[in-house]
Amino acid sequence: MKDTLHPGAKTQFSYRIPATKTVPHLYPEAHEFQLMPTVFATGYMVGLMEWTCLHIIAPHLDKGEGSLGIHINVSHLAATVPGQTVTVDAECTKVAGRRLYFHVKAHDGIDLIGEGEHQRMVVNWEKFEQRVNEKAKIARLAPITRGTV
Repeated sequence: MKDTLHPGAKTQFSYRIPATKTVPHLYPEAHEFQLMPTVFATGYMVGLMEWTCLHIIAPHLDKGEGSLGIHINVSHLAATVPGQTVTVDAECTKVAGRRLYFHVKAHDGIDLIGEGEHQRMVVNWEKFEQRVNEKAKIARLAPITRGTV
């Protein structure tokens, strides 16, 4: 990782919530989720917060590097309905080697819907895949690859 990322780096990212990001879509095979309201799911909110942090990190990575979420501590404070736009503000609060710290806050135009802390670890994708594929081999499962979805 380049030494260009410093505390105080921030960004804002907005995303219009489709019906596919509601609780019943989180785990479609989970009957319990199917019985819940069609509001923005906490799991998707966390993903949106992570995505926003990725925007801060991207220009500071060397070729072949990426980052993985390693800690999340956020509150989901208010429901958001499909069609609303959620805006996430993220700020880098600390850089400790490859470990990056962020404060994240999400708003849906009416309410503060979530806020908290997130940490990411910068990794070399090739080395990461090698370690994970050793685990897959031990578990007698197919190797992983980086997605191109």
